[in-house]
Amino acid sequence: MARIPYIENESVPATAAAVERIKAGRRGELLNIYKLLLHSPALAESWFDHLGATRWKTTLDGRLREIVIIRIAQANAYEYALRQHIPALALADGVSLEECDALKDWRPSPFFDDRERAALAYADAMLAAPDVPDDVFEALRLHFDDRAIVELTVLVGTYMMHNRVFTALKVDIQPAKG
Repeated sequence: MARIPYIENESVPATAAAVERIKAGRRGELLNIYKLLLHSPALAESWFDHLGATRWKTTLDGRLREIVIIRIAQANAYEYALRQHIPALALADGVSLEECDALKDWRPSPFFDDRERAALAYADAMLAAPDVPDDVFEALRLHFDDRAIVELTVLVGTYMMHNRVFTALKVDIQPAKG
C-alpha cells in the first residue's frame, strides 16, 4: 500500500489542470504514479513531460528502449515497471516474452545483437556506479552517435529515478486491464 494517499481526479481542485493534461496524454488514464505526484502538481506535470520526452521523443527505437527499461526493472526488482512494460509495451515494441525473461541474464543469451548488448552493458554499468568504465563507453560509441548516447543515458537515469521514487513511496502496482 502506498505510503502517501493517492489524489484522485476530482478530490483536490488545485490539481484539476494537471489531472486533465496527464489524462489527455494517457488516453484518459491516471496512473498511480501520477496520483502520488499530484501532491505536487508542478512535479506531476514535469514528470509527465520528462517521461514522455524520454520515451517518445528520442531517436532510440522502441525495442531498444523496452529492453533497457525492462533490464533496469529486473536488476532492481522493480515490480511496478515490470508489470507496466511486460507484456503489453514490450510485445508492442517487438520484444518477446522469452527475450524479456532472458534479460535477467542477458550476456549468455542468443537474443540480443551487438548494439543491444552494448546498451545493456552500459545500463548495467550505470546501475552499478555513476562512473561508467571507459571500455564499456567505447563499446557503446561503436553503435551510437552522441545524441543517442545522451538519450540512452537519460533513459537509464530516468528509470533508475523512477524506481527509487516509487519504491520509496511504495506505489501500488496498477491493476491489469480487463
